[in-house]
Amino acid sequence: MESGGARVHVDPGPGALVRLVQCGIDPSSIETVLLTHRHLDHSGDVNALVEAMTMGGWTPGGALFAPQDALDGEDPVIFRYHRRHLGVVGAISPNWEVDCNGLFFRTVWPHMHHGVQTYGLLIEANKIRVGYVTDGRMECGLGKLYRDADLLILNTTFRYTRDLDHLSVDDAVVILKEARPARAIITHFSMEMTGDTVKEAEEYLRGETGVDVTSARDFMEVKLSHGRGAVNIEEADLVLPYPLGIGEVR
Repeated sequence: MESGGARVHVDPGPGALVRLVQCGIDPSSIETVLLTHRHLDHSGDVNALVEAMTMGGWTPGGALFAPQDALDGEDPVIFRYHRRHLGVVGAISPNWEVDCNGLFFRTVWPHMHHGVQTYGLLIEANKIRVGYVTDGRMECGLGKLYRDADLLILNTTFRYTRDLDHLSVDDAVVILKEARPARAIITHFSMEMTGDTVKEAEEYLRGETGVDVTSARDFMEVKLSHGRGAVNIEEADLVLPYPLGIGEVR
Protein backbone atom coordinates (compact mmCIF):
# COMPACT_ATOMS: atom_id res chain seq x y z
CA MET A 1 0.00 0.00 0.00
CA GLU A 2 1.28 3.42 -0.98
CA SER A 3 0.24 6.97 -0.16
CA GLY A 4 2.47 9.93 -0.77
CA GLY A 5 5.92 8.87 0.40
CA ALA A 6 4.65 5.99 2.56
CA ARG A 7 5.03 2.38 1.42
CA VAL A 8 3.70 -0.43 3.63
CA HIS A 9 3.64 -4.15 2.87
CA VAL A 10 0.74 -6.07 4.44
CA ASP A 11 0.99 -9.86 4.84
CA PRO A 12 4.07 -10.79 2.75
CA GLY A 13 3.30 -14.44 2.05
CA PRO A 14 5.42 -16.90 0.03
CA GLY A 15 6.91 -15.26 -3.05
CA ALA A 16 6.28 -11.68 -1.91
CA LEU A 17 9.89 -10.61 -2.41
CA VAL A 18 10.03 -11.94 -5.97
CA ARG A 19 6.70 -10.28 -6.77
CA LEU A 20 8.07 -6.91 -5.64
CA VAL A 21 11.04 -7.27 -7.97
CA GLN A 22 8.80 -8.34 -10.84
CA CYS A 23 6.70 -5.21 -10.30
CA GLY A 24 9.80 -3.00 -10.32
CA ILE A 25 9.46 -2.07 -6.63
CA ASP A 26 12.75 -1.73 -4.77
CA PRO A 27 12.31 -3.81 -1.57
CA SER A 28 14.55 -1.38 0.32
CA SER A 29 11.88 1.30 -0.28
CA ILE A 30 9.42 -0.56 1.97
CA GLU A 31 9.23 1.31 5.26
CA THR A 32 6.85 -0.87 7.26
CA VAL A 33 5.71 -4.50 7.28
CA LEU A 34 2.45 -5.47 8.95
CA LEU A 35 1.13 -8.99 9.61
CA THR A 36 -2.55 -9.65 10.30
CA HIS A 37 -1.64 -13.10 11.67
CA ARG A 38 1.15 -15.67 11.79
CA HIS A 39 0.01 -18.25 9.23
CA LEU A 40 2.45 -19.15 6.45
CA ASP A 41 0.32 -17.84 3.59
CA HIS A 42 0.47 -14.40 5.22
CA SER A 43 3.99 -14.41 6.64
CA GLY A 44 6.09 -16.81 4.55
CA ASP A 45 8.37 -14.11 3.12
CA VAL A 46 8.45 -11.75 6.09
CA ASN A 47 12.07 -12.56 7.00
CA ALA A 48 13.24 -12.32 3.39
CA LEU A 49 11.51 -8.97 3.07
CA VAL A 50 13.10 -7.60 6.26
CA GLU A 51 16.48 -8.79 4.97
CA ALA A 52 15.88 -6.91 1.70
CA MET A 53 14.45 -3.80 3.40
CA THR A 54 17.57 -3.41 5.52
CA MET A 55 20.06 -4.57 2.87
CA GLY A 56 21.08 -7.46 5.08
CA GLY A 57 21.44 -5.15 8.05
CA TRP A 58 23.78 -2.68 6.35
CA THR A 59 21.02 -0.03 6.26
CA PRO A 60 19.05 -0.70 9.45
CA GLY A 61 15.68 0.91 10.05
CA GLY A 62 12.05 0.50 9.18
CA ALA A 63 9.27 -1.00 11.25
CA LEU A 64 7.45 -4.28 11.67
CA PHE A 65 4.16 -4.83 13.49
CA ALA A 66 2.52 -8.21 14.15
CA PRO A 67 0.35 -9.98 16.72
CA GLN A 68 2.15 -11.02 19.88
CA ASP A 69 2.05 -14.74 19.03
CA ALA A 70 3.88 -14.03 15.76
CA LEU A 71 6.71 -12.43 17.76
CA ASP A 72 6.88 -14.70 20.81
CA GLY A 73 5.92 -18.19 21.90
CA GLU A 74 7.18 -21.57 20.70
CA ASP A 75 7.27 -20.72 17.00
CA PRO A 76 7.79 -16.99 16.34
CA VAL A 77 7.62 -16.35 12.61
CA ILE A 78 9.95 -13.33 12.60
CA PHE A 79 13.55 -14.30 13.28
CA ARG A 80 15.17 -12.45 16.16
CA TYR A 81 18.29 -12.05 14.03
CA HIS A 82 16.35 -9.89 11.56
CA ARG A 83 14.56 -7.92 14.25
CA ARG A 84 17.91 -6.45 15.33
CA HIS A 85 18.09 -4.63 11.99
CA LEU A 86 14.69 -2.94 12.32
CA GLY A 87 14.13 0.43 13.94
CA VAL A 88 10.78 -0.55 15.47
CA VAL A 89 9.22 -3.94 16.25
CA GLY A 90 5.81 -3.80 17.86
CA ALA A 91 2.89 -6.02 18.82
CA ILE A 92 -0.59 -5.21 17.56
CA SER A 93 -3.74 -5.67 19.63
CA PRO A 94 -7.43 -4.67 19.48
CA ASN A 95 -7.84 -1.01 18.44
CA TRP A 96 -4.07 -0.67 17.99
CA GLU A 97 -3.11 2.12 15.59
CA VAL A 98 -0.08 3.55 13.88
CA ASP A 99 0.62 6.44 11.52
CA CYS A 100 3.08 5.44 8.77
CA ASN A 101 3.94 8.82 7.23
CA GLY A 102 0.31 9.67 6.61
CA LEU A 103 -0.86 6.12 5.90
CA PHE A 104 -2.90 5.33 9.00
CA PHE A 105 -3.62 1.75 10.18
CA ARG A 106 -5.97 0.57 12.90
CA THR A 107 -6.91 -2.96 13.94
CA VAL A 108 -10.47 -4.09 14.57
CA TRP A 109 -11.58 -6.62 17.18
CA PRO A 110 -9.80 -10.01 16.79
CA HIS A 111 -11.16 -12.46 14.24
CA MET A 112 -11.74 -16.12 15.22
CA HIS A 113 -9.15 -18.01 13.19
CA HIS A 114 -7.71 -21.40 14.16
CA GLY A 115 -6.59 -20.22 17.60
CA VAL A 116 -4.03 -17.67 16.40
CA GLN A 117 -4.20 -13.93 17.06
CA THR A 118 -5.77 -12.45 13.93
CA TYR A 119 -6.71 -8.84 13.21
CA GLY A 120 -8.53 -7.15 10.36
CA LEU A 121 -7.46 -3.67 9.39
CA LEU A 122 -8.89 -0.25 8.69
CA ILE A 123 -6.53 1.87 6.59
CA GLU A 124 -6.94 5.60 5.97
CA ALA A 125 -5.09 8.24 4.00
CA ASN A 126 -6.23 11.55 2.51
CA LYS A 127 -9.78 10.95 3.80
CA ILE A 128 -10.00 7.65 1.91
CA ARG A 129 -10.88 4.54 3.91
CA VAL A 130 -10.01 0.92 3.07
CA GLY A 131 -11.06 -2.12 5.08
CA TYR A 132 -9.24 -5.45 4.99
CA VAL A 133 -11.34 -8.37 6.26
CA THR A 134 -8.67 -10.97 6.81
CA ASP A 135 -9.10 -14.71 7.52
CA GLY A 136 -11.59 -15.81 10.14
CA ARG A 137 -14.89 -17.42 11.03
CA MET A 138 -18.11 -15.56 10.31
CA GLU A 139 -19.39 -13.78 13.41
CA CYS A 140 -22.46 -11.73 14.18
CA GLY A 141 -21.83 -8.06 13.44
CA LEU A 142 -18.49 -8.64 11.69
CA GLY A 143 -19.40 -6.33 8.81
CA LYS A 144 -20.22 -3.48 11.17
CA LEU A 145 -16.56 -3.29 12.15
CA TYR A 146 -15.76 -2.19 8.59
CA ARG A 147 -18.71 0.14 8.03
CA ASP A 148 -18.49 2.92 5.44
CA ALA A 149 -15.19 1.89 3.84
CA ASP A 150 -14.67 3.27 0.36
CA LEU A 151 -13.08 -0.04 -0.58
CA LEU A 152 -13.49 -3.32 1.29
CA ILE A 153 -11.11 -6.24 0.65
CA LEU A 154 -12.57 -9.57 1.81
CA ASN A 155 -10.67 -12.83 2.17
CA THR A 156 -13.42 -15.01 0.70
CA THR A 157 -12.04 -18.54 0.72
CA PHE A 158 -15.06 -20.72 -0.08
CA ARG A 159 -18.02 -20.53 -2.46
CA TYR A 160 -20.31 -22.18 0.07
CA THR A 161 -20.24 -21.97 3.85
CA ARG A 162 -18.23 -24.58 5.73
CA ASP A 163 -17.68 -25.19 9.40
CA LEU A 164 -14.19 -23.72 9.19
CA ASP A 165 -12.55 -20.48 10.27
CA HIS A 166 -12.70 -18.98 6.78
CA LEU A 167 -15.33 -16.86 5.06
CA SER A 168 -17.56 -17.97 2.20
CA VAL A 169 -19.38 -16.03 -0.52
CA ASP A 170 -22.59 -16.23 1.52
CA ASP A 171 -20.73 -14.80 4.50
CA ALA A 172 -19.50 -12.00 2.26
CA VAL A 173 -23.12 -11.13 1.43
CA VAL A 174 -23.86 -10.48 5.10
CA ILE A 175 -20.66 -8.51 5.62
CA LEU A 176 -21.22 -6.31 2.56
CA LYS A 177 -24.80 -5.56 3.59
CA GLU A 178 -23.58 -4.46 7.01
CA ALA A 179 -20.47 -2.58 5.90
CA ARG A 180 -21.97 -0.92 2.79
CA PRO A 181 -18.68 -0.09 1.04
CA ALA A 182 -18.62 1.79 -2.24
CA ARG A 183 -16.60 -1.03 -3.79
CA ALA A 184 -15.38 -4.49 -2.77
CA ILE A 185 -12.66 -6.93 -3.85
CA ILE A 186 -12.82 -10.62 -2.97
CA THR A 187 -9.57 -12.57 -2.68
CA HIS A 188 -7.75 -15.40 -0.81
CA PHE A 189 -9.45 -18.16 -2.81
CA SER A 190 -9.44 -21.89 -2.18
CA MET A 191 -9.20 -24.38 -5.04
CA GLU A 192 -12.99 -24.35 -5.38
CA MET A 193 -12.92 -20.61 -6.11
CA THR A 194 -11.37 -20.60 -9.56
CA GLY A 195 -12.38 -19.74 -13.12
CA ASP A 196 -16.12 -19.61 -13.73
CA THR A 197 -16.90 -20.07 -10.04
CA VAL A 198 -15.22 -16.77 -9.19
CA LYS A 199 -17.09 -14.92 -11.94
CA GLU A 200 -20.38 -16.45 -10.80
CA ALA A 201 -19.56 -15.39 -7.22
CA GLU A 202 -18.93 -11.81 -8.36
CA GLU A 203 -22.31 -11.65 -10.10
CA TYR A 204 -24.06 -13.27 -7.14
CA LEU A 205 -22.56 -10.79 -4.69
CA ARG A 206 -23.48 -7.81 -6.86
CA GLY A 207 -27.05 -9.02 -7.19
CA GLU A 208 -27.48 -9.79 -3.50
CA THR A 209 -25.86 -6.65 -2.10
CA GLY A 210 -25.88 -3.95 -4.78
CA VAL A 211 -22.15 -3.41 -4.14
CA ASP A 212 -19.74 -3.27 -7.08
CA VAL A 213 -17.69 -6.43 -6.45
CA THR A 214 -14.52 -7.48 -8.29
CA SER A 215 -12.34 -10.54 -7.79
CA ALA A 216 -8.62 -10.06 -7.23
CA ARG A 217 -6.12 -11.28 -9.80
CA ASP A 218 -2.36 -11.52 -9.93
CA PHE A 219 -0.59 -8.15 -10.39
CA MET A 220 -3.80 -6.19 -9.99
CA GLU A 221 -3.29 -2.54 -9.06
CA VAL A 222 -6.02 -0.45 -7.44
CA LYS A 223 -5.80 3.35 -7.28
CA LEU A 224 -8.01 5.47 -5.02
CA SER A 225 -8.35 9.23 -5.37
CA HIS A 226 -10.78 12.07 -4.74
CA GLY A 227 -12.77 13.60 -7.58
CA ARG A 228 -15.99 15.62 -7.81
CA GLY A 229 -16.98 15.01 -4.23
CA ALA A 230 -16.50 11.25 -4.34
CA VAL A 231 -13.73 8.68 -4.12
CA ASN A 232 -12.64 7.33 -7.49
CA ILE A 233 -11.53 3.70 -7.54
CA GLU A 234 -9.69 2.48 -10.61
CA GLU A 235 -8.10 -0.88 -11.26
CA ALA A 236 -5.51 -1.95 -13.80
CA ASP A 237 -3.05 -4.73 -14.49
CA LEU A 238 0.57 -3.86 -13.82
CA VAL A 239 3.03 -4.03 -16.68
CA LEU A 240 5.91 -6.01 -15.22
CA PRO A 241 9.36 -4.58 -15.92
CA TYR A 242 10.97 -7.82 -14.76
CA PRO A 243 8.52 -10.69 -15.46
CA LEU A 244 11.00 -13.38 -14.40
CA GLY A 245 12.03 -11.55 -11.26
CA ILE A 246 15.73 -11.53 -12.13
CA GLY A 247 16.16 -8.20 -13.89
CA GLU A 248 17.08 -7.86 -17.52
CA VAL A 249 17.71 -11.15 -19.28
CA ARG A 250 20.47 -11.13 -21.91
